[in-house]
Amino acid sequence: MSLVPSVDLSDFISEDPKRKQKFINEIGKAFEDIGFVALSGHFLSDELVDSLYAEIKKFFSLPEEIKDGYQIEGIGGQRGYTSFGKEHAKGRKEGDLKEFWHFGQYVEDNPELEKEYPDNVIVKELPKFNQVGKETYKMLEKTAKYVLRALALHLKLDEFYFDNFIKNGNSILRPIHYPPITSEPKNAVRAAAHGDINLITLLMGAHGKGLQVKNHDGEWVDAIAKPDQLMINVGDMLSRLTNNKLLSTIHQVVNPPKELWGTSRYSVPFFMHPVSEMPLNCLENCIDEEHPKLYTDITAGEFLHERLIELGLIKK
Repeated sequence: MSLVPSVDLSDFISEDPKRKQKFINEIGKAFEDIGFVALSGHFLSDELVDSLYAEIKKFFSLPEEIKDGYQIEGIGGQRGYTSFGKEHAKGRKEGDLKEFWHFGQYVEDNPELEKEYPDNVIVKELPKFNQVGKETYKMLEKTAKYVLRALALHLKLDEFYFDNFIKNGNSILRPIHYPPITSEPKNAVRAAAHGDINLITLLMGAHGKGLQVKNHDGEWVDAIAKPDQLMINVGDMLSRLTNNKLLSTIHQVVNPPKELWGTSRYSVPFFMHPVSEMPLNCLENCIDEEHPKLYTDITAGEFLHERLIELGLIKK
């Protein structure tokens, strides 16, 4: 069973100060203890979730030559399609056993950022694909905004500390298809052990076994959400900002038992990124004699660029 704690976002957005504080305490403790939490009360409707899965299954079922036409060169895989085995975890050479799509930010009222971000890629074969992707992106971004407000209060910051940094942020919605495994993988798993780059990740589709989290004792723990829950974890940017007070936890997606090799797995993470100029300098109130400053000063954009090189998605 999953040992990842559960929280309900409706507590935080209620008008009840006690319920709001309860949520802040629970998610703060979870993110300090294990870096993961299962969240209900988010803004995704069942209908939207069903529509998204229907559309992404249609896309990944398209012929390879059509999907390959949506691979965009020169942008580090930030938009459109990335084919099977192309991405690998930091420090590994083997490509992960997955293919994926990227939806990016829908910039509002900022022409300069519109120029900075690549355009979203339109799938002409599937008329509903892009609209459903955009709606899902917006609802996950809204959910993430409230989670970060709760974390700001837990960190003794202003509740709206993150708001301006995440407005028009460089966030990514990534529908992933882990295809059936047809032969014994050589040192490859569906997603090798890694930490996420961003502030927080909101994951749809963690309902079956596969996702595992490494706890403080170095043990791999199954992380399984209920059907109506999102799995949320701390990314490296937030870990860095908080001087490791909130932990970015190593996690992986392991291959299923051999009898289930013939099955596909789908999951949809939303990687919440800030705007590039956000400073990730360790917060002063997370530094003291017992917790000296662990990281040099850097911006979110500089940090992201470094990590995309490490992941093999862009060249030096």
